[in-house]
Amino acid sequence: MPKRLTADQYIQGLRAHDRLVLSRAITLVESTLPADQALAQEVLAAVLPHTGHSVRVGITGVPGVGKSTFIEALGMHLVDEGHRLAVLAVDPTSQRSGGSILGDKTRMNQLAAHPQAFIRPSPAGRSLGGVARATREALLLCEAAGHDVIFVETVGVGQSETAVHGMVDFFLLLMLAGAGDELQGVKRGIMEMADAVVITKADSGNELAAKRARVEYQSALRLFPHATSGWAPVARTCSALSGEGVAGVWEEIGRYLALTQGNGYFGQRRQEQNLQWLQHSIREALEERFYARPEVAARLPELQQRVMSGQQSAFAAAAELLGLDGGA
Repeated sequence: MPKRLTADQYIQGLRAHDRLVLSRAITLVESTLPADQALAQEVLAAVLPHTGHSVRVGITGVPGVGKSTFIEALGMHLVDEGHRLAVLAVDPTSQRSGGSILGDKTRMNQLAAHPQAFIRPSPAGRSLGGVARATREALLLCEAAGHDVIFVETVGVGQSETAVHGMVDFFLLLMLAGAGDELQGVKRGIMEMADAVVITKADSGNELAAKRARVEYQSALRLFPHATSGWAPVARTCSALSGEGVAGVWEEIGRYLALTQGNGYFGQRRQEQNLQWLQHSIREALEERFYARPEVAARLPELQQRVMSGQQSAFAAAAELLGLDGGA
């Protein structure tokens, strides 16, 4: 295989479900080199008609919830049923901490080794916007390569949940029981995004606490406004170690799909997500082009110092950089 693949080689490899070509294609879309980006867009344009046929599931959870164990358990259930699964990550914290998906991948030994599964970490050292864009494009490449279920995992915290919610069909929040007030520390916004809350580690004597937590979460979910999808978010318990409740999580996703595909919400949401990503891409491209201008690069350091020292307002500095006639 040549060092640099042609667009046709990428396209043919993806359509042939070649995992190595898929991995290289994702590396291509993650690259910031102009030549790589041009080639990546050529490949994406060619395979776009073969995308959109997967179930996209976002998975997030509090630290220590056992995300990798849960993903492996649910993932093995899916591949055993004949699905082809891809696991992607959005990790804006990787530039500081190195991220955790690589460690997770080594812990998901069984799933990582399965020929019907593909696990891919997010690129280190990039902003959330860049990682989210690369993950969105990687998702499309995985679909083109025949993966009919895509897990998008949030490894970082903060805005990554919103970014993932904007690229998936079903959003799954994993929580722990028996750690004090289960609802404390959970951001309302994340709870409102959840289509299902799953209390993990319902085993080893923790079953009763998990059941209590499920009741509390189900009550909390009822307090949120009704979703436009017509779906009432659910709370469930599961044990990734014993497998108890894992299949039930997939059944809930199936019920959600049946409802939203039947009432038209599923297709409408996909269209809205595509439009949101168009707007996101425009903003990102404009920002990149703006900062790449030599006159901006030359003037920016001085203006940053003036703003930090209070000599100039942020608005006036921005107006100057944008070439507008703004005042302090």
